Amino acid sequence: MNTIIISVVTLSLLAVVLAGALYVVAQRFHVEDDGRIDDVEALLPGVNCGGCGFAGCRALAEAAVRRPTMEGVYCPVGGGGVMDAVAALLGKAGAAQAPEPMLAVVRCAGDCTVRPRTNRYDGAASCLVMHRLYKGDTDCAYGCAGHGDCVRVCAFDALSINPATSLPDVRNDRCTACGACVRACPKGLIELRRRGPKGRRIFVACINRDRGGTARRACGAACIACIKCQKVCAFEAITIDNNVAYIDFTKCRLCRKCPGECPTGAIREAGFPPAGMKG
Repeated sequence: MNTIIISVVTLSLLAVVLAGALYVVAQRFHVEDDGRIDDVEALLPGVNCGGCGFAGCRALAEAAVRRPTMEGVYCPVGGGGVMDAVAALLGKAGAAQAPEPMLAVVRCAGDCTVRPRTNRYDGAASCLVMHRLYKGDTDCAYGCAGHGDCVRVCAFDALSINPATSLPDVRNDRCTACGACVRACPKGLIELRRRGPKGRRIFVACINRDRGGTARRACGAACIACIKCQKVCAFEAITIDNNVAYIDFTKCRLCRKCPGECPTGAIREAGFPPAGMKG
């Protein structure tokens, strides 16, 4: 009995000592929370998408309050209206300038008509799981798996898997360029590119780094690094690296010469009016 009493007393004393130590540490390192952070957070959309470059809306609110200016603090979802309200609340001169409008593009044109299935995947319906297990159910190890990891992380319903192609479609009117889909794609197929005038963009919808013949056998829409597009570009916007072409959107002038030169149709145009229509 005495042993039990001694143990209880000892543990009780130890608990008191530790509680006192925690109290001292908490007081010593206590940081007074600025109530304005809650006020700023309440003005933000609250989707915590990370498109602002911070960990979430709370982190953006903290940066807005603690930084001397609004420089580098911008919510792409809320836009200028929300940031003007934040600046007014904090009494800081003007909201940060909006970054250049961007849109997500899927750099894969390998639908089932040009990239046939060569085996059957029966695992979890996850691009990440499939990617870690093996190259995929086609002969292209770089192509879209089509299981919709990007769709599931999009907080704005801007992505959907097209049942006819098994590829993601991007709804430009809903895309906020938050980058969640970019981070979710295990193959790095999704890229944020300049929205362009009237939403017009030209890009290479392929990242296959295999040599031309191998890439073409795996997918009829693969880039084969033939350099025809590079030769026709007058703005030095196209480079060939690791057997695949890339169009630098900061240099591209949307002249539309390169798509017609691509023998596989790997270069895609988006946002342009149909042939024969002015716009």
